[in-house]
Amino acid sequence: MIRPVLGDEEAAAVAEVVRSGWVAQGPRVAAFEEAFAERMGAAHGVATSSCTTALHLALLLAGVGPGDDVVVPSLSFIATANAARYVGAEPVFADVDPATGNLTGKTVEAALTERTRAVIAVDQAGVPVDLDELRAVCDPRGIPVVEDAACAAGSVYRGRPVGAGAELAAWSFHPRKLLTTGEGGMLTLASAEVARRARRLREHGMSVSAADRHTAGTVVIEEYLETGFNFRMTDLQAALGLVQLTRLTEVVERRRDLAARYQRLLADVPGIDTVRDPLYGRTNYQSFWIVLPEGFPVGRDALLERLLAAGISGRRGIMAAHREPAYATSSSGWTADLPVTDRLTTRSLILPLFHQMTEEEQDRVVHVIATAAGR
Repeated sequence: MIRPVLGDEEAAAVAEVVRSGWVAQGPRVAAFEEAFAERMGAAHGVATSSCTTALHLALLLAGVGPGDDVVVPSLSFIATANAARYVGAEPVFADVDPATGNLTGKTVEAALTERTRAVIAVDQAGVPVDLDELRAVCDPRGIPVVEDAACAAGSVYRGRPVGAGAELAAWSFHPRKLLTTGEGGMLTLASAEVARRARRLREHGMSVSAADRHTAGTVVIEEYLETGFNFRMTDLQAALGLVQLTRLTEVVERRRDLAARYQRLLADVPGIDTVRDPLYGRTNYQSFWIVLPEGFPVGRDALLERLLAAGISGRRGIMAAHREPAYATSSSGWTADLPVTDRLTTRSLILPLFHQMTEEEQDRVVHVIATAAGR
């Protein structure tokens, strides 16, 4: 589906860290935080062990806790909903726009409850969410919007990098993302004070980091100011990330070229919708999904089987958390009437798209789909 773009530069950067003897969270993590935040137009960056832990921290920093509700899209990887439960809150699922797969002002407003204390807005598969529209609904009510930008590094929203306008945004560096550190994540923030607390919380609530204590030149006895977590990134990962960041522009442009070719080729298959740029931004095409029309000659799963038989790895579309056993019941009493989400998760599939993909490989994918359509 996606292959990381890794080369000799990444190997050399990691080897240098190994030779340095400092492999835990240290100077490379600090450098990666600064470089990533600058690239994304954010004031501060706090590296974490994953995007999931970044979302967990974001909700804590937003003041969300037991008894609260958090509006989230069901159409997202389950970690988005899980983050609410990690802080003792309950996710309330909102429907999404059929073209972007993202929350809208109307769908969020319909899901608000008296207990809503935050909204998590996902940039679905790299398609930028209309953050201004959501904040127009949430800001007057004092409800913070956390941006789940897990897939969105390199995407653009209203002329700026995705996440640039967010108070809190969480990012993923999993190998399925355009920029990878193996595992790992980042929280970008607008407030210096909130960023300082985030750094404390990701390192057991310590008053001084292990790296700062090591370089202090004097005896430092740390304090544990609040209950924290072990959500740290290593310097090995950060060294990888620093090199990956230099590749981001090239990777995004290559994926956009491949996506445009898919769109041209699939335009000849009647009824198929493909993911596209929204009017207000540009996607990095972290994933390229298609939606099969009603009446398509074969079902989504049958089409995935045909692709697999041809040696092509496809995937079902974005999952819907409200369909999973973990969310069969809710203390908030929501009823998951999400027609767009249900349609997208049932009738969509994700096609292979990776930096090294050839036109011949793309042609094979499209041939299987066109044949299934009776073309």
